[in-house]
Parts: sequence; structure tokens; C-alpha cells
Amino acid sequence: MTTDDIDALVGPATPHFAYQIAARVREAIAGLADDDPVRAYAADKLALLDDLGHASTKAADSTAESRARLGWETIPSSAPAGAPLPRS
Repeated sequence: MTTDDIDALVGPATPHFAYQIAARVREAIAGLADDDPVRAYAADKLALLDDLGHASTKAADSTAESRARLGWETIPSSAPAGAPLPRS
């Protein structure tokens, strides 16, 4: 298992499939030692997938639309993974 393998799993993730992909990542790293760098890398990606599961896009660029924009609250699904919707 390498970081490239983790990237291959996480790369095409969408909000709808974030948790299914996270399960595959957990399964892929199950046999790795606790101090394995691939496990640490996967932990970061699992956090991204959890955020993505509460978001509507994986977009991470700074050109994202401001939530202060007039009418923003009327957009039903507008949270990027870097700023997911609050968890209830």
C-alpha cells in the first residue's frame, strides 16, 4: 500500500460517495502498522472524506463564491469540503 494507492481511491471522491470510499480506505490500511507513514497519510485523507461527506463539492480554490453574497442562503447545497456545513 502506497500514498499513490490512497490517492487513487480518494481522488475521484464526490460528496455522495465519500463514506463508501472512506470505508475502502480504512479496509486498505487495516494491516499497516500504527507508525506507517501511509497510515498517517490516509488519516488525513479520511478527514477530507468526512468533510466532503458534509459538503457539496471538493473545490478547494480561493475563488469560491462568498457565503456573504446576496441570496446565498437560498442555495440548497453550497458547502465546499474546506468549509463543510455544520454537523448536527
